[in-house]
Amino acid sequence: MKRAALYLRVSTKEQTTDNQRMELERVAQAKGWNITVIYEDEGISGAKGRDKRPGYDQLLKDAVRAKFDVVMAWDVSRLGRSLAGLVTALDELHAHGIDLYLHQQAIDTTTPSGKAMFQMTGVFAEFERSMIQERVKAGLLRAKAAGIKLGRPTKLLNTEQIIADRKTGKTTRQIAQKYNISIGKAHNIIKTSSDEILRLP
Repeated sequence: MKRAALYLRVSTKEQTTDNQRMELERVAQAKGWNITVIYEDEGISGAKGRDKRPGYDQLLKDAVRAKFDVVMAWDVSRLGRSLAGLVTALDELHAHGIDLYLHQQAIDTTTPSGKAMFQMTGVFAEFERSMIQERVKAGLLRAKAAGIKLGRPTKLLNTEQIIADRKTGKTTRQIAQKYNISIGKAHNIIKTSSDEILRLP
């Protein structure tokens, strides 16, 4: 008998997971699966990452520990809103020999047709990733064409004050911490300033 884990999620506190649970329990009974654990995230959007969804995070951790054989959820949106993120999680489940049952989409990877459907979602996830990359590249090109400077803003530093701090005996590490810059950057500023002083007539 397969050990099943239920994952239930609703986006707002006003909603309830009861309907999802009852229907999935009915399906599990019909398939002869034994529900051994239930994970819930109440009032949490599916757009949030794994770190903001404790129930989902625990489910994936327990999957590694082989605490169940199949994950059951009401529909694909209960697991996540991003197809690419979803497929990454599903790949993780399958890597540990765990199947997936999605009620609304009639996906059951314990069957051959369900496995084929899962493989198709991987194709669409790759397409989604490519589309996102293309949009990002197009956005960067538009920004450059408009004269927008990309990258982190340049931090304005008072090099004279940095040199003064160095002359008072502060170490390069202390200077880096004071101005919130890397030790390498602090070293370069001190070295460059010292070289310029040496070159003065």
